[in-house]
Amino acid sequence: MTEHENQVHQDPAHEDLPNEDQVRRIAALQEEVEQLKQAVVSHAVVDQAIGVVIARGRLPPETAWDVLKEVSQHTNTKLREVAEHIVQWPHCAWLPPEIGHALYLALKRRTEERRAEDMG
Repeated sequence: MTEHENQVHQDPAHEDLPNEDQVRRIAALQEEVEQLKQAVVSHAVVDQAIGVVIARGRLPPETAWDVLKEVSQHTNTKLREVAEHIVQWPHCAWLPPEIGHALYLALKRRTEERRAEDMG
């Protein structure tokens, strides 16, 4: 060890500085926190979209969840993006055409299934 390295090593003020492993761990934890924050926001938006689908289609929550997943799959759009559009829909009275069409078909299918169950 050089004299300078030895002084730094022995200097108590340098003991509080993080080493490379700690710096990497801190960076990884900060990234994880940001991902968790985004997940919480996405979850809230999806929950709100389920509420819109429940109100629009007069469906139970688990069916509304299935409708959102179906629209996402049929439009090849991330579920979070579908949810964002559906949450904004009552405010702006507009949905992207492919999402609007897929939502219409999914709600129509669920309504027909419910009618068939009620009659049967």
